[in-house]
Amino acid sequence: MDFELSDDQIALQEAMRAFCESRCDSEALHELADAGGPTHQLWQELAEMGVFGLCVPEEQGGASLGWVEAMVVFEELGRSLVPGPLVATFLAAQNLPEAVSGDAIVTMLDSAARPVMLEHPDFANHLAVIDGEAVLSIGIDWSATDNDEATSLDPLTPVIRIEEEHFSSLLEASSVLDTDAYLWQLRGAALLAAQQLGIAAGATASAVAYAQERKQFDKPIGQFQAVKHLCSDMLTSVEVARAAVYFAGAILDDPSFGDEQRAVSTARLMASEAANLCGRNCVQIHGGMGYTWEMDAHLYLKRAWVLDMTLTPPEQHAEVVAQLLG
Repeated sequence: MDFELSDDQIALQEAMRAFCESRCDSEALHELADAGGPTHQLWQELAEMGVFGLCVPEEQGGASLGWVEAMVVFEELGRSLVPGPLVATFLAAQNLPEAVSGDAIVTMLDSAARPVMLEHPDFANHLAVIDGEAVLSIGIDWSATDNDEATSLDPLTPVIRIEEEHFSSLLEASSVLDTDAYLWQLRGAALLAAQQLGIAAGATASAVAYAQERKQFDKPIGQFQAVKHLCSDMLTSVEVARAAVYFAGAILDDPSFGDEQRAVSTARLMASEAANLCGRNCVQIHGGMGYTWEMDAHLYLKRAWVLDMTLTPPEQHAEVVAQLLG
């Protein structure tokens, strides 16, 4: 197995990085946070870049690429903290052509989760519900519903709380997607791992840049040993997580290389740990400024925490790995 990216994959990575940096730089992120999430213009541009149709067959309007390419793209989305229900829309695009074009903006939740917390309620127009072994699809106008507002940890990920009675009526109006919950959750965990890898890499780059320019005692703080150690720990965690994430993508493309569940669960664990470590260290290296709204350091950490609570949390993947090793 070759872990080096091909020339085409590197070109894809560079194109996505350039796009994300131009659309979601620091100023744009804070504007989106003030506005309460992503814009439809940004979403359409992501669709035009082919983000949601990467793994969709060409005859269905996609690019017929593999899951390694998906890992590359979602790492870049995570690095730039691109907001929106990216994972759910990507997964739904395998069955909903409208998601490939960006017309269907899909958010998701688990029917067993309580309370029922829904992300991006005013932005999404479609809902995917993991219900036992099935994935249900519901099209809805959220602006016409009455639900409880909730305070989100991540200002770029707005949420509402859906009342039990309303949620039950939603399920009655659902249809079943031609996929199974296990496959949806497995692929979703891999995409989330790639996003968290990107968050870790972005937080590391931000911390290193700040350590090079911020001076104390007439020296850049990056010259002090304590800061060097923090940065080196961040870089190490990113590289270890990247190997696990890309391996998971390769396994999803060709399961004959190994156990899909073990590879994806390992990637989710490593990427979650890297995102949390790098997010915390980024805030610490920025010092008191890291806690202020003007800086991006806190946004990396908050997004890492939010992604930890999406689909199956890292703790469940730890149990899976422990059982497989036992």
